[in-house]
Amino acid sequence: MPAEPLPPLALAGPPPPPSPAAGHPVISVRGLTAGYGGQVILDNVSFNVARGEILVIVGGSGCGKSTLLKHMIGLHPLMAGRVVINGVDIGTALDADLARLHQGIGVLFQSGALFGSMTLVDNVALPLLDFTHLPKAQALKLARVKLGMVGLAGYENHLPSEISGGMKKRAGLARAMALDPSVLFFDEPSAGLDPVTSAELDQLILRINAGLGTSMVIVSHELASIFSIAHRVVMLDKAEKGVIAMGDPRELLERSEDPRVRGFFLRQPPA
Repeated sequence: MPAEPLPPLALAGPPPPPSPAAGHPVISVRGLTAGYGGQVILDNVSFNVARGEILVIVGGSGCGKSTLLKHMIGLHPLMAGRVVINGVDIGTALDADLARLHQGIGVLFQSGALFGSMTLVDNVALPLLDFTHLPKAQALKLARVKLGMVGLAGYENHLPSEISGGMKKRAGLARAMALDPSVLFFDEPSAGLDPVTSAELDQLILRINAGLGTSMVIVSHELASIFSIAHRVVMLDKAEKGVIAMGDPRELLERSEDPRVRGFFLRQPPA
């Protein structure tokens, strides 16, 4: 049975970026210093994410993109600095506040991180059963709705091993959306996907953002996806251990005088 086709996207490109001045930022990163085992990978990183914005974290291999995301969502403690999401400081919040915060964010990891022994509908229903008081029948009904939103109606009872890589990403996204989060984090969503499937996932991301107003933070090195979905990018550099550019990727390509920035967007290795 073929996957339900995704509706066509009316927009030729990403929607206009939300104004950073429109209320308080949904995410504020200030002076973030992060690393592992005493080794500093990122030093004194600061930026905001506006409500409804798609912010893409970009840069060369080893620059700390995934490290930044993992520290932003609290998987690892910060060495220094602050990350505030929806008004909650993840470094100082009480357990009850962190639990409420985690219910308001969703994460899509590179692999989709689905449980292989569970059907897709059971995977998506899991957060609903863990974090709400919904009866199982109602949780499964809502899980089917989420799967339908990502074009997987009819695949509810399939195991992850029975579907393609792109479908696994969409199922992972459905699970990340289970609790109707205001913020979604993606770690290399296009990794391992062919160009057509990657473009379909980009369209789905844009459609969710435009339809639900969900703020998104996405780690990516795929230029086609970056230009397709990003309102703004934050560019990291391995040598600098921090941010070397921030803004609309098209403007950075056209106007940046930094050879590292232009080289990344033009796919030109350093001389």
